[in-house]
Amino acid sequence: MKELLGNLGSGRFSVLGLGTPVLLMVMLSMMVLPLPAPLLDLLFTFNIALSLIVLLASIYTKRPLEFAVFPTVLLVATLLRLGLNVASTRVVLMNGHTGTGAAGEVIEAFGEFVIGGNYAVGFVVFAILVIINFVVVTKGAGRISEVNARFTLDAMPGKQMAIDADLNAGIINSDEARLRREEVSQEADFYGAMDGASKFVRGDAVAGILILLINIVGGLSVGVAQHNLSFEQAGHNYVLLTIGDGLVAQIPSLLLSTAAAIIVTRVSSSQDMGQQMMSQLFGNPRALAVSAGVVLILGLVPGMPNLVFLTIGAGLAGLAYWLSQRKKVELVDESQQPRPEEQPQEVRELSWDDVQPVDMIGLEVGYRLISLVDKTQGGELLSRIKGVRKKLSQELGFLVQPVHIRDNLDLSPSAYRITLQDVPVGESEVYPGKELAINPGQVFGELNGIPGEDPAFGLQAVWIEPSQRDEAQTMGYTVVDCSTVVATHLSQLLKDNACDLLGHDEVQQLLDVLAKSSPKLVENLVPKTLSLGVVLKVMQNLLHESIPIRDVRSIAEALAEHAPRTQEADPLTASVRVALGRTIFQGIAGMETELQVMTFDPELEQMLQNSLQNGGGGIEPGLAESMMRQINANSRRQEAAGQEPVLLVSSPLRLWLSRLLRGNAPSLHVLAYDEIPANKRVKVTASVGRESMALAG
Repeated sequence: MKELLGNLGSGRFSVLGLGTPVLLMVMLSMMVLPLPAPLLDLLFTFNIALSLIVLLASIYTKRPLEFAVFPTVLLVATLLRLGLNVASTRVVLMNGHTGTGAAGEVIEAFGEFVIGGNYAVGFVVFAILVIINFVVVTKGAGRISEVNARFTLDAMPGKQMAIDADLNAGIINSDEARLRREEVSQEADFYGAMDGASKFVRGDAVAGILILLINIVGGLSVGVAQHNLSFEQAGHNYVLLTIGDGLVAQIPSLLLSTAAAIIVTRVSSSQDMGQQMMSQLFGNPRALAVSAGVVLILGLVPGMPNLVFLTIGAGLAGLAYWLSQRKKVELVDESQQPRPEEQPQEVRELSWDDVQPVDMIGLEVGYRLISLVDKTQGGELLSRIKGVRKKLSQELGFLVQPVHIRDNLDLSPSAYRITLQDVPVGESEVYPGKELAINPGQVFGELNGIPGEDPAFGLQAVWIEPSQRDEAQTMGYTVVDCSTVVATHLSQLLKDNACDLLGHDEVQQLLDVLAKSSPKLVENLVPKTLSLGVVLKVMQNLLHESIPIRDVRSIAEALAEHAPRTQEADPLTASVRVALGRTIFQGIAGMETELQVMTFDPELEQMLQNSLQNGGGGIEPGLAESMMRQINANSRRQEAAGQEPVLLVSSPLRLWLSRLLRGNAPSLHVLAYDEIPANKRVKVTASVGRESMALAG
């Protein structure tokens, strides 16, 4: 018995999945199978005890989430009561001619003792209970449920924004924000359920009135027509039985209606329904103890079915006692565990710790994309981002900072945003559960899906179902999942903005690593010859033109060699580029020994040099437009031939032309003559100048 009670209190009984199905089977059986009178007494007593437990549990519940299963309990209790009405009606009509005890002692007690055997008094008492239940309690609870449901749903966006504001302000962390969002969602679920559950209570009250009238008419007809009873005798037997049956049903109905009015502002929780039923109904010793006391007192009243009431009351009392002892043991065990002393919270002054630093790299996602970064849901984006950081760190030559990921309710559910130093640099939208089929330039067929665009490179694409992957690849599409789309976009943006990721700390760490193998070189360079800021600027200039800084030794040696002549970052960058000529050449042409380039006509190049020396780089607008047009045309031809477009110019013009052409021809590489390694050759495939010179002339 003790083990059974333990399983009942802890919810292990519900794990078997038997609690709710057995109860439903019992209710169906009551409606189909004839029940003996003693079993009806037991079920009616259980119905009264259940209503008391529900009412007291709703009163003693401190937090709404502790009794979130109430709408389901309300439905089950209503069905149980209606099933009992059907079962008792069958017994009354079949055996009512034998006397007022035909339907059991409980109905007889309510018919004889509670109303003194006077069915007129009983009818009045029943009518009063119905009016209280139907007009006052049920109508008010239903109205409150309806209003609360509407206002809760209307308040959801504001609550979500408040949670996001607290998260951004650092008042709560991401785990607390996730819990609060779940509670907001559960509130909406609960109020919607209560709005519907209140209709069960209202319908039950109407059904009670109809059942009473049907039983009276049916009982009189059966008694007079079938059993040859006098109208007075039939009225005495059947009306008393019907009134007793109605009172036995209306009292629990009134208790549940009151409980619905009390619990109407409570919230649901994410638990199994069986566990909720067992733990929330029978997990509170006080509710069980008070219910046991009431049932025991009713069992001691003369004229009541003492054995049934005393048996159920004793069982509830024993269960309440055992649960209270168990809770005491748990509290003692918990108190014996070491825990830090609770200190009262003191309102402290603001400090610099309250000023949140900006995130160097940030990724904000809509709430539908949270599954992509949640490993428990199979999200792969975190591992993809880690791979992106590792690959870029190896390519660029310095450690790329971690990516701070957070959700942002201001974004659309499927959108994401990439930020650098809290400034957005990229934003797009993906569709979880779908894959992106990218058109690389030549495909054979069209796909059914959502038209889109590859956010990293701007290629045309289509969002398709995973089942279409093989078909898309057969047509020539490149198919990637959502995590790969986001990671590729992030990788491209970080590569394009690599110069912004490099700071003083990263440069100092690079020099510290170099100092382990070349201590004298670093010692003589920083801070004796150059400041750390100048070295940083030079490296940022290199990254700005997609030149990696892996070869820190060559960069440091070039700076140490030319620093005595200038401290300016741009001339020093030009000297470092010459030292990194092999790296630059390999990044463009790979292992090839020959590089195809375009050059300027000598006269145009001389004109540009004179302009730089005299006026700082200003040229005639028509000449500039013609020059740009020729450069873009030659670049497109080189790209069409599968080659990187390269413009080879003299050293004084390189930096100026690179900055001038960066916005108009971003894929163009502008190199100086002395940056070409001695063991490499160049082949001039185009010359810029003749048309431009003619326009200038």
